Amino acid sequence: MKIPLNRRATEPVYLQIRDRISRLIQSGMLQPGDRLPSIRTLAEEAQVNKLTVIEAYSVLEADGLIYARPGSGYFVREESLSAIPQGISTFAPKQEVMIPEKGEMSYSEIYLASTYAQHQGDMVMLSSGFPCPVGLDDLQRIARRALKGVSEAMFNYNMPQGYPMLRKQIAQLLIQQGLDISPEHLIITNGSMQALSLSLSYYVRPGDWVVVESPTYHGTLAILQDLGARVIGIPVTQNGMNLELLEQYLHSHHPKLIYTISTLHNPTGITTAPSHRQQLFNLAAQYNCRVLEDNAYEGLSFEAVPPPIKALDRSDLVTYIGTFSKTLMPGLRIGYMVVTGKHFQALLERKLLHDLSSSTITQAIVSEYLASGHYRRHLAALRTINLQGRNAMLCALERFFPAEASWTIPNGGLFLWVKLPDGVPIQQICSEAATQKVMITPGSAFFPNQQGYPAMRLNFSQSLENIDKSIEILGRLIRR
Repeated sequence: MKIPLNRRATEPVYLQIRDRISRLIQSGMLQPGDRLPSIRTLAEEAQVNKLTVIEAYSVLEADGLIYARPGSGYFVREESLSAIPQGISTFAPKQEVMIPEKGEMSYSEIYLASTYAQHQGDMVMLSSGFPCPVGLDDLQRIARRALKGVSEAMFNYNMPQGYPMLRKQIAQLLIQQGLDISPEHLIITNGSMQALSLSLSYYVRPGDWVVVESPTYHGTLAILQDLGARVIGIPVTQNGMNLELLEQYLHSHHPKLIYTISTLHNPTGITTAPSHRQQLFNLAAQYNCRVLEDNAYEGLSFEAVPPPIKALDRSDLVTYIGTFSKTLMPGLRIGYMVVTGKHFQALLERKLLHDLSSSTITQAIVSEYLASGHYRRHLAALRTINLQGRNAMLCALERFFPAEASWTIPNGGLFLWVKLPDGVPIQQICSEAATQKVMITPGSAFFPNQQGYPAMRLNFSQSLENIDKSIEILGRLIRR
């Protein structure tokens, strides 16, 4: 197989290889079931490193165009995973702003119930916020290498801002996404939840108005309730937060902060366009309102995503939060926040007083994943699983759910969001589903003060068998 490469091009070589093979598949020159050259053979023919071929094949696998057969190599997939069963989402909820008078949040109950169910072993966890467990053999080898490299450091406290090598590696990842930052702008945290808690408790005082998307991540709502903040829930459209309503409430209520999930939004899965990000940032700058951008699922996108809102920021208005809990594994508890400008030192001191520093060994494990190239391959495998799961769930929803239901079609992440007909007893459905070993979280948890329309957030990072079985059960309950 001849792969013409332009060594002087700005596009990386592995992407040039990906593009060439992709065109061969789409043109029919490579047929479904055809075996691709081995990694060694293609590396020799293209005169590139074997790791370059591995990266190219990993991206093609994530695109759903090829698959790996253990012991046999890579093959053109029989049916493209990227084909969406239903091309256009009908998700179009009412655009009602929600301002709860009094906080009432059940995040702890939901979290504890989900954690307990997770350990039952036989539950299908559609309520989960976790990725599918893959690459456990890699973890053991990588953890041993990581421990060997930091064994002496285990007898000292780490720097409160985090392991220097890991901060350098994360900065390089974020620069590729369009952020103009350095390792000195990063603070490593114990998951993104700690980053959210530190940031919100620093920027927000009791009684301050805070804008959130409605629906939004229920953990953030719980933190804001605990802080005594007053929440403005701006409804979400197919394209993201309703910017007309956002401007109206920026003008009338002068909120202190906007909390937004711009990429693979939790719970809807929506990714906003560059124009939406620019408009949101312009409004925040116009009204001198801080932005907290939480992109926990960004690495799980099936396609390229626009640069974060933080990439537009030249006035230090935006704090950016990310994590490896959703892209690698939740138990490592490694997140980070990007803070530019005068607030960095104050937030670093809060981190120091909170827990001195994040775990040395878990930081070293994540660093080893990044240094060895395993992280990129892990993401490719996870994207392939999630793409299969998303498409299987969309097919199952079309077959088993009533026509009055509508849902989002996310381009990655872990979730899609199903809006149910008005009047559907969602709590009763959740309870009855649990008795049939299907765990879901009611959509009310993601709205301020548990208001909002009947809905459910469904995790598609599951086995195809579990997806089909559980959606059939839910569809039957809803129809009844």
